[in-house]
Amino acid sequence: MIQWQEERVIPVPIEKVWELFLDKHIKRTMPKVEEHTLIEKTETEVGAKHQQTYREGKRVETYIVETLAYEDKPDRKHKQIAFVLGKAFEINLSFTLEKVDETHTRFIYAGHNKGVNFVGRAMLKLGSEKSNNKVVQEYMDRVEAESMK
Repeated sequence: MIQWQEERVIPVPIEKVWELFLDKHIKRTMPKVEEHTLIEKTETEVGAKHQQTYREGKRVETYIVETLAYEDKPDRKHKQIAFVLGKAFEINLSFTLEKVDETHTRFIYAGHNKGVNFVGRAMLKLGSEKSNNKVVQEYMDRVEAESMK
């Protein structure tokens, strides 16, 4: 299993950063997501489900993303999602925003990627921690850049 938790302070108000985590803006931070369709409940509810289609090169995967936690308070925002990718990886992601002051937000990105079968576990063992850290940092960079637009 690969786990991570990274944080950084973004010089943008919390509400502006939080907009990026709304369904209508998902492609701004996750450009490889081609489709993100709500199929159960509302996007702000725990238990909400979305059908998501993701492209990696020529490979296209479709899976169900479930919202496990959702909090939208003035000084703290939190969303946790989980999905199984390619019948091989169980991915759990959480996005937490904390208001530092009127113009700064602490962004905490945490998650884990766990192999659910032999193939998934083997692929995770073969992957490098360095490349996973690069993916995490690129995502955080994208959230920061998009929130500053």
